[in-house]
Amino acid sequence: MKVQDIVDQLGLKICSGAAGLNREIVGGYTSDLLSDVMGNANENQIWLTLQTHKNIMAIASLKDLAAIILVKGYQPEEDTAAQSNEEGIPILSSEEETFELTGKIYDLIKRTK
Repeated sequence: MKVQDIVDQLGLKICSGAAGLNREIVGGYTSDLLSDVMGNANENQIWLTLQTHKNIMAIASLKDLAAIILVKGYQPEEDTAAQSNEEGIPILSSEEETFELTGKIYDLIKRTK
């Protein structure tokens, strides 16, 4: 499954990093604690969070994540979006709560395996 597939199936908004929409997704990770994501997320996972500051891009780049999804309608800060565009790591946004969106993404990924 590619990032674009999740965007299309869940109606996510593309905030930045559109060059990376063809990245492959192998799983997901949900956390708002950066040290938790740094220690436990895996390459090519999609990360759900409400954090919007530039440090999320540092973590996404370090872990080579497929994309970041901001929940509850949050939008990335300007410098975060700029970094996303430079690195080609998409930042997406959803109006949904974290719990509901995590479940939907889990189901989508599970069906494609």
